[in-house]
Amino acid sequence: MLPTPSTSHVPYTLVYEPAEDSFLLLDTFSSPTSLTFHTSHFPPSSPTPLVLEIGPGSGVVLAFLTAHANHIFSRPDILTLGIDINSFACASTAKTVSLASQDHPTTSGEFLSAVQGDLTSCLRGRQVDVLVFNPPYVPTEDLPALPERLREKKEGKVTFEEESKLLELSYAGGKDGMETTDRVIDSLGDVLSKRGVAYLLLCAGNKPEAVKQRIREMDNAGEGRRWKAETVGTSGRQAGWEKLQIVRIWRE
Repeated sequence: MLPTPSTSHVPYTLVYEPAEDSFLLLDTFSSPTSLTFHTSHFPPSSPTPLVLEIGPGSGVVLAFLTAHANHIFSRPDILTLGIDINSFACASTAKTVSLASQDHPTTSGEFLSAVQGDLTSCLRGRQVDVLVFNPPYVPTEDLPALPERLREKKEGKVTFEEESKLLELSYAGGKDGMETTDRVIDSLGDVLSKRGVAYLLLCAGNKPEAVKQRIREMDNAGEGRRWKAETVGTSGRQAGWEKLQIVRIWRE
């Protein structure tokens, strides 16, 4: 089993702590079936893949993908990037990836940065080869907003209320837990490269079978290929919204 990156430096009052969903992603990416898919999808003779994680939080998943790039993709020339609305998560991710890469210099890819942003709004179109998203998937009445002082990066100690809001941003998904996730799904055609593949984490409350069917029926702008969506990893309880799954999304 590939080693899990250390996140002991992460301030968990401000940043989502790695949990079952995070570790399910690690297990999925280290599985033999994922290795086979990535090796055929991104052969060594093809251009360097760009891997993006939206909302990396502590950075444990992005660090895992970076540090073990040669194991996961059968090639070390992988570029990785993180985008998070939480600036504390960006700083945590950068340190987590840096430490993990130092621990595994012979298998590590190249980490570009962790930047503060709203999902994929800051990206150029159709540049991402691998998109990873562990979204705020818990069904809630409302979606939280980033506190204004933190959005404007004003100086001062973070208050308890602001800490609570930052953590709420990491799990509160609105109606069916899908309001943020729907935005990412709707943008996939504009964000992914032609060979691009996305990995999306869902819980039972997100109605994953309906989500996968919706993806398969999405328009592909006349490219003559169809969207594919299949479950490639599962975890959690067999009943209730806690059961998790990883969905792989691509076109062929």
